[in-house]
Amino acid sequence: MSRAYLFVYGTLRRGSKNRFAGVLASQARFAGTGRISAELYDLGKYPGAVPSEVPGRQVEGDVFLLKTSGKMLRILDAYEGPQFQRSTTLVQLPSGRQIECWVYWWRGARARACRVYTRVSGNPGLIAARR
Repeated sequence: MSRAYLFVYGTLRRGSKNRFAGVLASQARFAGTGRISAELYDLGKYPGAVPSEVPGRQVEGDVFLLKTSGKMLRILDAYEGPQFQRSTTLVQLPSGRQIECWVYWWRGARARACRVYTRVSGNPGLIAARR
């Protein structure tokens, strides 16, 4: 990626009171909202997204353009911990355009978590994490 974008769907979203959301906001520029093909799991204090193989299943989140991608990603890697893996995925913007973004995928056992199906804006496939 020539420009480093990050897609966040949980505790790092704008408006979160999480300390690392504040760090992200100070080290990145909010670029808008977007959606990824994923399923969301309620892990208690935070959500975890996994790539979805079900057509139309999407998770909504925020897209940030990172100012100092290497340093910021190392900080967020430590924050997310070993239960999340960072990789790139395509994010669909409201305009219909797609961009490649970093995202943190949950690596845990799905059988131990509750899948979240929150309907957003009348779209039965779109889900958003609580902040």
